[in-house]
Amino acid sequence: MWEKLKATGKPFLLYGMGDGAEKIDAELKKREIPIAGVFASEGFTRGQEFMGCPVTDYRTARERYGEMVVLVCFGTHRPEVMAQIEKLAGEQELYAPDVPVAGEEIFTREYAKAHREELGRVYGLLADDHSRKVLRDVVEYKLTGDIKLLRGCESEPREAWESILRPGKEEHYMDLGAYTGDTIAEFIGYAGEWRRITALEPDPVTFAKLERNTAGLHDCILYRLGAYSRYARLPFAGGAGRGSHLAAGGAMTELDSVDNILCGQTVRLINMDVEGMEAEAIAGMAKTLRRHRPKLLIAGYHRSEDLWRLPLEVLAIRPEYKVYVRHYPCLPAWAVNFYSV
Repeated sequence: MWEKLKATGKPFLLYGMGDGAEKIDAELKKREIPIAGVFASEGFTRGQEFMGCPVTDYRTARERYGEMVVLVCFGTHRPEVMAQIEKLAGEQELYAPDVPVAGEEIFTREYAKAHREELGRVYGLLADDHSRKVLRDVVEYKLTGDIKLLRGCESEPREAWESILRPGKEEHYMDLGAYTGDTIAEFIGYAGEWRRITALEPDPVTFAKLERNTAGLHDCILYRLGAYSRYARLPFAGGAGRGSHLAAGGAMTELDSVDNILCGQTVRLINMDVEGMEAEAIAGMAKTLRRHRPKLLIAGYHRSEDLWRLPLEVLAIRPEYKVYVRHYPCLPAWAVNFYSV
């Protein structure tokens, strides 16, 4: 995609602002590709300026530039917003460049070639045809920015919960990166009953919301901790949102491993979305995986290497796992999840 962009003669406009736009603009600058402007959805334009450009709306941008290359710079799972992006793709040359949520490596063709062996191993180990289609399409999307590839491999969360995870009424469910409790509510919606819920959330503002939203649930234990490979106190940049992450200059925050927290207790289902620290969290649950072989739901989209590294890390600990991959409706590929059962 990046090579194709450099060859076009159309003006480039960023659709959206924020961290994603900054990362995409930085990659364009490295390749000496200038942007012509920035536009946003109606309601987000008034008085805004981003990276030295006044922020306009699409209608104004179209009147000024006519044909353009639109680069989608934000993520969404809202159906009406995804429909709007698809409509825009019917009018203009549009890409949703893949830039990592965490880490620095961009998933380019050179990156894919360098990790062809690992990606091939994961592909060969996946447990069903749909998983193999998802991996193929997500890799091709990362290389092309073509949103049709993502839309074509979607499945709803219900399918994975009901056909892969199949939670029962005696689960000890562990939620790493529990946020405000939305994934706990999702688990309860499918399981109905549970034996115990253990949840970790490091951000203090978000943790307070988690406490409120889980008040009254029986056998629900909350820890204001981040999931990690061991006990540690590290700088943490909170934000009362899903983007909270380890970062220099942040407040010192406690983290610990699943093995330390459980101390040998049985756990049957672990849900993990820890903003780019998934590999470290897997390392910190090696004893638990060997002893209890819990079902796993692991976010696989924060870092470019997550697409191959995370399933291989799990299988290195317990080769018996069957591994599936699914992509929930979302643009870009922020809802790629690995399931090990």
